Amino acid sequence: MVAPAPTSRSRAPPAGDEEASTVLKLGEFQDVDALTHSEAALVINALVAKRRGDRKNVNETEILSKTQEYLDHFARFKRKENVEAVERLLGSRGELAKFERAQLGSLCCDTADEAKTLIPSLQDKISDDDLTELLDEITKVDGIYKLRSSSDSVMKFQYSKSV
Repeated sequence: MVAPAPTSRSRAPPAGDEEASTVLKLGEFQDVDALTHSEAALVINALVAKRRGDRKNVNETEILSKTQEYLDHFARFKRKENVEAVERLLGSRGELAKFERAQLGSLCCDTADEAKTLIPSLQDKISDDDLTELLDEITKVDGIYKLRSSSDSVMKFQYSKSV
């Protein structure tokens, strides 16, 4: 009896060396740029807006819609200025891998202990004090946004009432 023809291409077995634990083993993704949820949201939303503006086929699939919905929900920083500020903060920490910086920018950890629990590879790379300082700086960026946002809406409300 002859075996039926395969319906798809055979896939190479996973290398098995990909692991994000105390030692990062990301295989082919080891030195690849990693984005935070906020950066990914900016990129995808800008691309969709450009295609709409150019009147190109956006090809809005269910996957694209669900991805945008997910990123809109989980992206901590919504404004481009804040995303860039966080990227500058994280980028200044050269001892951290790109993957670790992206995780810190996305996970919104409150304490160094929480960050090291969620990102075990940070254990021996950065002291708790330095990590706490970095997390506090990231939180300040978010706090500045909230403060500006609330004062902007108050100003708009006052402006609209006086007109």
